[in-house]
Amino acid sequence: MKIIITGGAGFIGSHLTRKLLEENHEVYVIDCLHPYYSLERKKKQLQTIGFLRSDQFTSLDLLNREETISFFQSISPDAVIHLAALPGVAYSIEKPLEYVDYDIKATINVLEACGRSNAGQLIFASSSSVYGNQEGPLKEEMATGEVISPYAASKYSAESFCHVYRQLYGFDTKILRFFTVYGPWVRPDMAIGIFLKKLLKKQSITLFGEDRVRDFTYIDDIIDGIYLALTKLNFSEVINLGSGNPISMLSLLNELKWYFPEIDMRKEHSRAGDVVQTWADISKAEKLLGYRPKVSFRMGLSETVKWANEHEAFL
Repeated sequence: MKIIITGGAGFIGSHLTRKLLEENHEVYVIDCLHPYYSLERKKKQLQTIGFLRSDQFTSLDLLNREETISFFQSISPDAVIHLAALPGVAYSIEKPLEYVDYDIKATINVLEACGRSNAGQLIFASSSSVYGNQEGPLKEEMATGEVISPYAASKYSAESFCHVYRQLYGFDTKILRFFTVYGPWVRPDMAIGIFLKKLLKKQSITLFGEDRVRDFTYIDDIIDGIYLALTKLNFSEVINLGSGNPISMLSLLNELKWYFPEIDMRKEHSRAGDVVQTWADISKAEKLLGYRPKVSFRMGLSETVKWANEHEAFL
């Protein structure tokens, strides 16, 4: 299968690209190398893919409509996996208009490019943030648009445009809502990445809202879910991809104490835009994809800590 991956130099994108190449797909990676976090880190993530040819990577700004459409038409992909986005709840509150650009406008350009290049399917990486502050487990139909951060609003809006362009062009749109992905090369702005960086430097960590709960999902399970949606699902759908097991932030810290017994922690109130809990109902993914998370939180955290010890410079 000929596949375009946007955001392929990112955390999820680099893992996914490696998987698709291992499965002998013809992969083309787009990434504008946005400086939301270190460009050196993104370049290193590209290097970890290993066997990506130079002609399979393109630095392209998806906000450029004409160049995006032209590139897609030059490839004529069978499928597009749209991971590129500006992440981060806190940053979205500071810079909301950047999320309108990178998470909505860029998505519209990708959707139009899919249609005009006759792509058969688009997989869109959405987020558990679209559920707002609701008690779980969260079913797909529970997303109502009542979100609490600009980041979440941009993701919910982008989902709506996916439905629009599916109607306009007829390609399958598979919207996958990811729940708190972690693992080797975890994003440095996420709790686990932040904690590990500080703990390795023997610095104090800050817990924002001790009542927070997250459905931590290991990167390999997310990649499996994306691959199943790509290869097994032959119609449009909205699907949660999570572990289905909510973990409190205090439980996370207790697990980290196995590796860092001298944790120095201070507590603060929750930050604006942070939801209290995420907890995925993954029954639809199980039914339609045969998706079953394999990596326990303890095992996944162990692998992440091991990676962090070996790559401290990239945290």
